[in-house]
Amino acid sequence: MHSDYYGLRENAFQMTPDARLFFASSVHRRALAHLAYGIAQHEGFIVVTGEVGAGKTTLIDRLYGDLDPTGFVVARISTTLVSGDDILRMVADAFGAPSDGNKASVLRAITSALRGTRRRHLLIVDEVQGLPLDAIEELRMLSNVTQTGQPALQTILMGQPQLRRLLASEDLAQLRQRVLASFHLGSLSREETHGYVLHRLSAVGWVGRPGWDEATLDMVHDHSGGIPRRINRLASRVMLAGALEGLEQFGAALVEATAMELEEDLGGGPPPQGGHANGPPQAISPPPIAGPAPVLHASTIIAMPPNVAAPPRSFTGAEPPAPHVLHPNRAREASAPRPVEPPPRRDWISSFFGARGRGGAR
Repeated sequence: MHSDYYGLRENAFQMTPDARLFFASSVHRRALAHLAYGIAQHEGFIVVTGEVGAGKTTLIDRLYGDLDPTGFVVARISTTLVSGDDILRMVADAFGAPSDGNKASVLRAITSALRGTRRRHLLIVDEVQGLPLDAIEELRMLSNVTQTGQPALQTILMGQPQLRRLLASEDLAQLRQRVLASFHLGSLSREETHGYVLHRLSAVGWVGRPGWDEATLDMVHDHSGGIPRRINRLASRVMLAGALEGLEQFGAALVEATAMELEEDLGGGPPPQGGHANGPPQAISPPPIAGPAPVLHASTIIAMPPNVAAPPRSFTGAEPPAPHVLHPNRAREASAPRPVEPPPRRDWISSFFGARGRGGAR
């Protein structure tokens, strides 16, 4: 409704993750760099954590699109509270291997699938913080499968901040030693929230109607805490309210009223001044994963895109300083809005992996 009213091709703030609308904030650029570094090692585990709605799925979708399609077999599973035997069956299904029979049969099927091609196998497991220890241990055991002396499987573990605390437990010490890269997705800064909103609007055909001034975008940040999914939910409702009232320029008061309405809709009652039922959102500093920090050798350093630093020696997930962001009006003058297009499949990540000359098909 509001998209049609304001002449947009589609909803800029849909809740479903969409890699076409990926916003390369400083946090997400660093996360992509850590993922690229980890994948370049050809073994072990990569850990990505973040609050609900922080953009983990969109990040992985972007990575998936950037990988060389001729060199990887990628499987994704998302589940919680399943046993070790069940997680093995899910892995088998994800890689197209038979999942019937007893545990030994399933393990043989997975091993055969991993060794049946020269392509690299990448397993992405989401919501890992809800898995029991025996299921996580089964994932660790799969990392022992080799082919011609090389690891046949690499795994990305994704989850909420609790995952880092889980991995720090003594019971998972062996898995923790195999974590090559780890990153925590934090929230967007105030300036990046401005850029995020304007980026998504421009991607669907926005040319300044409706208007969003700095005070309005500041209010969006205050009520969302800089979490992308919360920004989407609030901004979408603001757009709807603006269309219903026939507004051409949005103000901070509209965002404030919409945020209070959302709180009431969810049964929490109106928030206090400032927009947060429990006070302003606090930055979460997840505990670092215990274990020795990886050592980078000259042969493992990979080329990064402009403005993306190579991963630090210790993967603690600390956020870098917020980048300079143009004033919204200046940003619009600097570059005209461009239509949504699928991300290129051959960029800095795919070029790196493609240069290694691996064959096959996903």
